[in-house]
Amino acid sequence: MVKNSKVLVVMGVSGTGKTTIGKLLADQLGYPFFDGDDFHPEANIQKMSSGIPLNDLDRKGWLLRLNALALEHKDSGVIIACSALKKTYRSILKSGMGQQLKFIYLDGSFDLIQSRLASRKDHFMPLGLLKSQFETLEPPSKAITVSIAQESNKIVEEILRQLK
Repeated sequence: MVKNSKVLVVMGVSGTGKTTIGKLLADQLGYPFFDGDDFHPEANIQKMSSGIPLNDLDRKGWLLRLNALALEHKDSGVIIACSALKKTYRSILKSGMGQQLKFIYLDGSFDLIQSRLASRKDHFMPLGLLKSQFETLEPPSKAITVSIAQESNKIVEEILRQLK
């Protein structure tokens, strides 16, 4: 079903549904799913929990670990949820992957995402950091872009359609 790209990175700011969509996509494709948040070092989690945005240095080791994960699954396939906010972050994630890696950008308005985050429980990312994520975001030019203003199953259908 998926042509050349067997490593799919579901990206976007916090609250876009990366984990939900990533898991649904993994189920459809029979690939394992990994949430990039699970790979943050404790120092990053503490920083974000305190309302302090991560900087490039904070993210570098985390991105390198996710790149290693992508490389481990390059031939068998994997879905990884990762904010991948900047072009430089996506370059790190894509290093050594060639055409095997494809980004799926979950796009939504600040207001929609803010309302989603306000109802989310048990997550280390406080609502106040959403503004800094939008300020950091460099929307990708080469990605499958899907609006999050629709039901999860419709988002997955659209992604699968664009992957064919």
